[in-house]
Amino acid sequence: MGLIREPKNVDFTVKSKPWTEEELRDFRKLMVDIKVKKGKARKTVTKTKSNTKLSSKKKQLV
Repeated sequence: MGLIREPKNVDFTVKSKPWTEEELRDFRKLMVDIKVKKGKARKTVTKTKSNTKLSSKKKQLV
């Protein structure tokens, strides 16, 4: 998507229509799903990092 420059002395305005209740409900559900997936991904990443650190420390001790 490109950048649209405004000509001098011209202001672009965008009029958006309000969302319906159904659209809001769908959007909110989508946001919750994305947050849950990101939360799970972060938890698995932190677990794998800590496991690799622990396994490398065990190797050094042995």
